[in-house]
Amino acid sequence: MLIMERIIYDEFSFFHENIAEWSLDVPTPIVSRFFVSVDGLRQLSGLRWGVGPAELSLLHGGAQNAHTWDTVALALSRPLVAMDLPGHGHSDAGPYGHGAISSHAQSVAVALEQLLEGPRPLVGMSLGGMTAMLLAKERPDLVSKLLLVDITPGVNRDKAKHITNFVNGPKYFDDFDALLTRTVEHNPTRSVSSLRRGILHNALQRDDGTWVWRHQQHEASTLESPNVENLWDVLEQLPQPVTLVRGMAKGSVVDDEDEAEFKKRRPEDAVVHVEGAGHSIQGDQPVLLAAIIQEYLLEN
Repeated sequence: MLIMERIIYDEFSFFHENIAEWSLDVPTPIVSRFFVSVDGLRQLSGLRWGVGPAELSLLHGGAQNAHTWDTVALALSRPLVAMDLPGHGHSDAGPYGHGAISSHAQSVAVALEQLLEGPRPLVGMSLGGMTAMLLAKERPDLVSKLLLVDITPGVNRDKAKHITNFVNGPKYFDDFDALLTRTVEHNPTRSVSSLRRGILHNALQRDDGTWVWRHQQHEASTLESPNVENLWDVLEQLPQPVTLVRGMAKGSVVDDEDEAEFKKRRPEDAVVHVEGAGHSIQGDQPVLLAAIIQEYLLEN
């Protein structure tokens, strides 16, 4: 009889690895997991970093979770909240599936009402950035500034197909090594240790020993997502300052056309290029991203 090895997971046991990998001179972090109700039936979860009122909030990309921001949060060393979007991480699934940004924005708004004391800067990466645009439009009382990580309304399926092909790969993996091997192939510039802890944060080992991504554990919704208005128009009309952070290495989904349109729509706002980073800048260059967040969201 084959006995499958069980891997013990403690989500708060890896911060020393992040600190060592990026040579951070920071104290041991104070981090806790929270759950907040968004409609009486569903809960959203996330991580609360530090003590005192949160100074900003972070929204991850599709198929990710709040731990994608760990090194950024460590480098910032400020009180903040990092959310798990509906259907991701430890959050309950939303009614319309993983990519329903309008529904996500509504749910996150209800959560942030309970977590923030007044408007605070918001960082959104990829799917989280699309969600953040709608949230900033509908709830300016929650969002004082916006920073978009490698995402604009011009990103489409073709530009993101290398990411969706990875995310929509096998529905499960026979063992952890198979999952790690596929992840290393998709992220050849990352350290194996960082990818290993990323998987442990973002995947589940089932009773039969196989592994599945956390976002794939929920049944696909049969409901049609609400229509979303033109997001370029939404972005143009936002009253908050907006910063676009663009990865300049292979894997980024933002191209020159996107950047030009952003500058046309938001001529007074900043575009920041990050060398050595693809789409997930928070994983490729987290310390640089933390410095950008500090400069554009927190210093003024």
